[in-house]
Amino acid sequence: MCIFNTINEDIKKAILAKDKLKLMALRAAKAAFLLAKTETGNKELSDEREIQIIQKLVKQRQDSAAIYKEQNREDLFKQESCEAEILSQYLPEQISNETLTEIIKGIITEIKADSIKDMGKVMGVATKKLAGQSDNKTISDIVKKLLS
Repeated sequence: MCIFNTINEDIKKAILAKDKLKLMALRAAKAAFLLAKTETGNKELSDEREIQIIQKLVKQRQDSAAIYKEQNREDLFKQESCEAEILSQYLPEQISNETLTEIIKGIITEIKADSIKDMGKVMGVATKKLAGQSDNKTISDIVKKLLS
């Protein structure tokens, strides 16, 4: 079952449970999916594109939460953090840093990268291979560390 259909079902459940926070987060995700569908003109989004959308929404919530934390807005911080947590449940399970490092080492040897100049090539392969399993910032940090 695709993420979009799962979110639609969970919206119905959240309405029945009167869970306003979950409902807000899921409606935002549904809106993002519908917007992406109209942009491309497709009736369906690929699984990879759905994961990218959810990742983007989670990152937005995490960034907002960090800003609210700095500004001592505890109420808004909690809301954004909870929404990020709710949305992250729709992402594939995240890979540990140790496993991620091993996979990236394999990619580096596979494409014969030997300096930081090859970072773009490694990132291109790694982001496709690890889509949804880790955020790009973590992948980028590990690639930099291994190529330096």
